[in-house]
Amino acid sequence: MRPIRLPEPPGGGMGTPEIFTGGAATAVRRAVVIGNGSPGAEGQCLGLVRALGLADHLTLYRVTRPQGGINEWLHFLPISLHKLIDQVLRQFFRNTRFELVIQGRKPYRVPNGGSVGLSSVLEADTKKIVAVARDTFDKEGPTLIVACGWDTISYSSSIRHLASDNVYVIQMQHPRSRLDRFDLVVTPRHDYYALTAGGQQEVPRLFRRWITPQEPPGRNVVLTVGALHQADSAALRLAAIAWHDKLAPLPKPLLIINIGGPTNSCGSVRVSFSRRTPRKVSDIISKEFTGHPKIYIWDGEDPNPHMGHLAWADAFVVSADSISMLSEACSTGKPVYVIGTEHCKWKISAFHKTLRERGLVRPFTGLEDVSNSWSYPPLNDAIEVATRVREVIAERGWSVG
Repeated sequence: MRPIRLPEPPGGGMGTPEIFTGGAATAVRRAVVIGNGSPGAEGQCLGLVRALGLADHLTLYRVTRPQGGINEWLHFLPISLHKLIDQVLRQFFRNTRFELVIQGRKPYRVPNGGSVGLSSVLEADTKKIVAVARDTFDKEGPTLIVACGWDTISYSSSIRHLASDNVYVIQMQHPRSRLDRFDLVVTPRHDYYALTAGGQQEVPRLFRRWITPQEPPGRNVVLTVGALHQADSAALRLAAIAWHDKLAPLPKPLLIINIGGPTNSCGSVRVSFSRRTPRKVSDIISKEFTGHPKIYIWDGEDPNPHMGHLAWADAFVVSADSISMLSEACSTGKPVYVIGTEHCKWKISAFHKTLRERGLVRPFTGLEDVSNSWSYPPLNDAIEVATRVREVIAERGWSVG
């Protein structure tokens, strides 16, 4: 295999530290992930589960909203109310000329788990999850619940309320209020930007309650630099093997350009887009560079080369809007250049400031020689959060693994 740079595994491996294995009477050996269909959100949950060593013992549930027709205008509603309105409208307008307006052309379905590497995904059901956690507690121990995204909050908080003795509930991304509904909240530090002195000056008072927590982080809040993800050292080593034949022969240095939302070179360039990239943006870039002998643009069809890119790249250029893509790139210890930070405001600007201060990223000017490499200690939020999770679970008399 051509020599490439990969982050080293965390010291001591991924197992349970000795200080947590001696006196715990009950072990958490399984996890339930509650997702919302967003690869970025679900990837945060799965990244933490991997760091805790529970990836082989998890069940993925997904909260799904009605899709198509008028439902696209109802996504601002709480999910329970949205589903109720959808059910009433479908019943009322069934077999009428307005049925297509209500339902749209896309059927209401549960997406499969292909985006997260799982073969099956279950529709989120609070009563079912609670029943299983209670019925299997004596034999299999407590259940770790990890949820991410606004639509999952009502599910995870209800599960904790109904089965607090049988579960440990972690909510990823800040729920904005009533943090006592969860055992632990994991959120980026920049979510609290509006509470800082700089934030108080920059963020209009009218907007603060909508974009930031109202109180400083309490004891059940774990702060991260960026977003958690699944691109740990083990995953990157597997990806390096899987993508060897495709990426190893490319001219060096290999520059990966990851483009998120709205926002030239070296030996070879590979360009990929996120699911949020506007079609207009991807079309312009594809039209400009398709056919260039040294530039490859992923067309969105499987297999997704993203993990292979992280493993084989010599450097990255990432658009400033994507916290997830930046967090993944910074976990490699390789050069990361950022485009568009001058357009970022408020908490996203604070996120980029942190990355620069830690030496993780540099601005992209177009004049860089990416063959001149530089490095830094890889960003490893998932391992740090997993350590904290083990500590707080040990306080309950439980262990993990």
